[in-house]
Amino acid sequence: MTASVSAEIPLSAGNRPRHVAIIMDGNNRWAKSHKLAGVSGHKAGVKAVRAAVETCARQGVEVLTLFAFSSENWRRPEDEVSALMRLFLFALEREVKKLHRNNICLKIIGDRSAFSENLQGHMAFAEQLTRDNTQMTLVIAANYGGHWDITQASQTLARKVQSGELAPSDITDDLIQQHLSIGDLPMPDLMIRTAGEQRISNFMLWHLAYTELYFSSVYWPDFREGEMEKALQAYAGRKRRFGQTDDQVKRTASEQ
Repeated sequence: MTASVSAEIPLSAGNRPRHVAIIMDGNNRWAKSHKLAGVSGHKAGVKAVRAAVETCARQGVEVLTLFAFSSENWRRPEDEVSALMRLFLFALEREVKKLHRNNICLKIIGDRSAFSENLQGHMAFAEQLTRDNTQMTLVIAANYGGHWDITQASQTLARKVQSGELAPSDITDDLIQQHLSIGDLPMPDLMIRTAGEQRISNFMLWHLAYTELYFSSVYWPDFREGEMEKALQAYAGRKRRFGQTDDQVKRTASEQ
C-alpha cells in the first residue's frame, strides 16, 4: 500500500463526490420484467456499468466502487453463479483494454481464493496493466463483504501484535483503515443502490460511516447516464454537517 487516508470524519465536503459507491441491484428483476433468463439481466447490466464509469469520469469523480458479487451471492442457484463467473471473465477480457486506453486504474477487492485460477489470473493482469493510470480509479468488489473486510484487517493487526511489531495501544482508526481493502482511497461520499431496496447489504460497513445514501427505484440495467446524473445532482443538494450545526458548517465553508 503506497498511501493512506485518514479515518477522521471530515468537517466539510464539496458539492461533487470524490468517491461514489454503487450496489448494482435489480438485474434478475429486470430480466423477469422482460420475460428473459436471469443472466440476460446481468449482461444488460454491463452496459449500465459502462455508463456509470463514463459519467463519473466526465464529472470528475475520483473513485467509483461497484458491488459486483457479494460473499452472500454464492447462495444463489449454481447455474446462475456459473453464468456470473463466465460473464465476469468475459467483461475483464473485453473491458480492461478500454479502461487502460481511457487512463482508468482498476482495483479488485474481496476474497479471491474462491475464484478459479484462470479468473484470478485475469484479475491480476487487469490490475497490473492499469495500475499507473490516473484519470479515475474503478474498484470492483467481488466476493466481498464488509464483515470479511473488517475481519481480515483485524486478523492482520492481531498477528502484528502477537509478533511484537505493534502494541494494542498502537491500533487506531487510521491504522485499521490502512489494513482494509481500499485504505489508500478516500471514503465514499455517495452510496447509490438501485431497484428500490433500502439497505447496504454488508457493503463497505466501515467506509460508509458518514456517506450520503441515495436509493433509486430503477433496475440496474436501466440506470444509465440520466439516472447517474440525477443521483449526482441529488448529492450536490445535500447539506453534510458531519455532526456540526448549520452555523458551524457555514463558517467552515467561508474559511475555505
